[in-house]
Amino acid sequence: MPARLHHAAYVSSDQERTRHFYEDILGIPLTDFWIEHEVLGGVEHAFALASYGLADGSSLSFFHFADPELQARYAAKPQGLFVHLALKIAPEQQDALRDRLKAAGVPAMEFDHGYARSLYVEDPDGQTLELCVDPEHHGEGAKERARDALTRWLAGDRAPNNHLPRAA
Repeated sequence: MPARLHHAAYVSSDQERTRHFYEDILGIPLTDFWIEHEVLGGVEHAFALASYGLADGSSLSFFHFADPELQARYAAKPQGLFVHLALKIAPEQQDALRDRLKAAGVPAMEFDHGYARSLYVEDPDGQTLELCVDPEHHGEGAKERARDALTRWLAGDRAPNNHLPRAA
C-alpha cells in the first residue's frame, strides 16, 4: 500500500498567477521550483515545475513550458465538478480561507455532504479544488458501510445510504 500521495501534477498557464493563488490566497507554500530540459518523444521540452507543499509532505506541482506550442498541447483542460482535487483542512482553516477567497474576489461554492463540509473553488486555470472538513463521526464503520454499499450498487440498488447529519 502506498504511504501517501507524493504529488499531483497540473499545467499552469502563468506561474506567477498560480503562485499567487496557491501561496498567497490558499496559503500553500512554494517549496520547490525546478527548471529542466528533457527530450520526450524526440522533442526538446524546456519547462519549469513549481511545487507547493502540503502538511504531510506531498505537494501540488505545476508545469509551464517555454515553447508556446508545447504549452498549448499540455494546457489544463477544465473539467466538470466531479473531476477535482480534494484537500483536507481544519474547520478554522476553512473559515479563514472562505474570507481570503471573498477578499480576493474568487468565487467559491459551499456544500455539506454529511461526510464532509466542502468549499469548492477553481484555480486560475479552471482546475477545481475541494477544501474539506471532516465531521467528528467521519470514518466510524466506514469500511463495513463501503463494502455493503458497493455490493448494493453493483446489484442495481440505487437507494441512498448517506444519512449522515448535515449542518443546519
